[in-house]
Amino acid sequence: MTFHYPNGKRYVAAAVDTAASKSKDKKWSYGKRGMTLEEDINETNQYYLDQGLAVIHKKPTPVQIVDVNYPKRSAAVIKEAYFKQASTTDYNGVYKGRYIDFEAKETKLETSFPLKNFHVHQIEHMKQVVRHGAICFVLLRFSLADEVYYLEAKHLLAFWQRMLDGGRKSITKTEVENLGCLIPLGFQPRINYIKVINNLYHL
Repeated sequence: MTFHYPNGKRYVAAAVDTAASKSKDKKWSYGKRGMTLEEDINETNQYYLDQGLAVIHKKPTPVQIVDVNYPKRSAAVIKEAYFKQASTTDYNGVYKGRYIDFEAKETKLETSFPLKNFHVHQIEHMKQVVRHGAICFVLLRFSLADEVYYLEAKHLLAFWQRMLDGGRKSITKTEVENLGCLIPLGFQPRINYIKVINNLYHL
């Protein structure tokens, strides 16, 4: 199936990294094996919703279908579709009256996080969100180490600018450790990022 952006450019899914694409069958070693980062976050958000703590959801991506094949009368196969608009970040919602907006990414690399995992329109969106005083961040998963870090968007934006200025095209693991917050993996919720928000914003 082929997707295109509104400008006609063909969509290519952002690779986590080369190693990741070759190791799809290797999952996290903790607890519920087989859970992806997205599934863990969705489960966390559902827990927050069920407990009345926050309302945070994954954003749907509007798609316009232009070519459908019907191999069977009871089944349809989408052959070509276009994103109606460029996606921004993965998740948004509200917590204690504050707007929450964040992106989630992962890598199989051990010592750095590639900035190529982010798109320009996502960076621009985060800049606008930060400018309006909302809580904006990224959740970065180093899958080989079974670690998830909360990194404020302001730090990601600084690393992005460093790249534009000719600097390295990735964030070192040490930088993430120093500027971010390691989120211990739990059961309910799986990735308790609200605890980090409480500490950072004194909520």
